[in-house]
Amino acid sequence: MATLLSARGRRQPAARTAGPGGEILLALPPSLPATLGCDAVGVPARYGFRLLSRLPGDGCVFADTDWWWWIVPAGSDADLRWPLPACYAAGGYVPDRRPRLIHRPGTTSPYTPPIPLYLMICQLTGVAPAWNVPGVGTRL
Repeated sequence: MATLLSARGRRQPAARTAGPGGEILLALPPSLPATLGCDAVGVPARYGFRLLSRLPGDGCVFADTDWWWWIVPAGSDADLRWPLPACYAAGGYVPDRRPRLIHRPGTTSPYTPPIPLYLMICQLTGVAPAWNVPGVGTRL
């Protein structure tokens, strides 16, 4: 909670507009380079505090009144089906609802590990985890 409140009064990186679709690009702090690319996973705000308090090694988290967005490495949707109501935002482009950075990691990486995030979202939503393993159950 102290991390969330300590951001008050300091200027946070602004999200940048990304065109006519009503989406914006979540802007990471310059000190946290996204060397693995940048996607975002959003959940309704009602899940936000529970996820933030239970996730090990959480990265940058953005929030608006309705959604919280976790920054994950690009391609974190490969072979995963993120359960509803979660929303996967490739490239870090999210609906323009004025999200702001509410949590900075204590490390030099902006990322939340996607597998723990995925499993926690599955648990909170009551959905069994499901992913495809390449080469298993398929014929080439």
